Amino acid sequence: MSTFAGFGTNAVHVGQEPEQWEMNQVVPLISLSTTYKQDAPGQPKAHDYSRAGNPTRDVLQANLAALEDAKHCFTFGSGLAASSAIVNRLKTGDHVICSDDVYGGTQRFLRKVSIPHHGLEASFVDLTKKEEYEKAFKPNTKMLWLESPSNPLLKVVDIQAVVSAARKANPDIVVVVDNTFMSPYFQRPLSLGADVVVHSITKYINGHSDVVMGCVMTDREDIKDHLFFQQLAVGAVPSPFDCFLVNRGIKTLHLRMKAHYENALAVAQYLEKNERVDKVLYPALPSHPHHEVHKKQTKGMSGMISFYLKGGLEESQKFFKAIKVFTLAESLGGYESLAELPSVMTHASVPEEDRAKLGITDNLIRLSVGIEDKEDLIADLENALKAAVPSI
Repeated sequence: MSTFAGFGTNAVHVGQEPEQWEMNQVVPLISLSTTYKQDAPGQPKAHDYSRAGNPTRDVLQANLAALEDAKHCFTFGSGLAASSAIVNRLKTGDHVICSDDVYGGTQRFLRKVSIPHHGLEASFVDLTKKEEYEKAFKPNTKMLWLESPSNPLLKVVDIQAVVSAARKANPDIVVVVDNTFMSPYFQRPLSLGADVVVHSITKYINGHSDVVMGCVMTDREDIKDHLFFQQLAVGAVPSPFDCFLVNRGIKTLHLRMKAHYENALAVAQYLEKNERVDKVLYPALPSHPHHEVHKKQTKGMSGMISFYLKGGLEESQKFFKAIKVFTLAESLGGYESLAELPSVMTHASVPEEDRAKLGITDNLIRLSVGIEDKEDLIADLENALKAAVPSI
């Protein structure tokens, strides 16, 4: 397998070599077989059963690894299945440090599954504050989990600094970065010292809002062996057809991310000047409190923006009733623009007192800015903001 200097070239070519197929097909095949003929008992050519390995999945995993500049990639049936696969490395009594601002499904899995049923310990910590995360380490801390930028408050964690602190506390701590918000195009956490990168492929990597999938990437051989065993023994693997669709979607990833960034920056700048908006959270803006950290460890920014609308739940509801180009829906990272209210949607499972502490209020609106014409997106927001707060 060859890799190339350019991201787009890797996205188009790595893992796609026609010579691996009998007829030299340029587009990789969809291999739907669940089992494989063996030349002799216990001697398969490559795979013996499709849960343990599949040619279409092999293609996708090779391609994804190249994009994240990782040695190994393993795909799973959803982003949460990918997350649970790496968390399953831990044992009863182990301690996890997790970002306090994190995808609702991640904290729900830790709070409602890992802690009560598997006996793990977890601390939810503001990883943008050195004094807080340095005192969070315990003798039994075995994993540190972060998002940067975080969901939904777009807090930027200094990945290298956190990794350094973890190594100092205990070299065996596994540092996991959920890179879903950025995609490999804008940020590569392994190059910043992380042990593991997780993606909800459902979002930017596939980019077409038609596949649910996740992946885990690493350079470590011990973690590679663990992840393969998770595919084999737990079995939360994606279908060959879904792998084909994601492999197809990746071919435009670099083009889409450029468009997301251009549109989102224009939208963020518009919102920051709008008198109906209290505050805009977008790391590419100089006004963002972690702007310098963001610039240091990324090549740009995705389409994720959060902002505080002037008012409360009533004004937010009026805003969502008025949008036309943006769609009121959960998820993110597709070609289409979405808007949602985290307090009652994606982060409703976060305890109410924690939402209040973090600032996930009823006037915090999260946008996933798509690749439509930015003039139409801004006009749509202008109309919705005027409908939500007409008195200004």
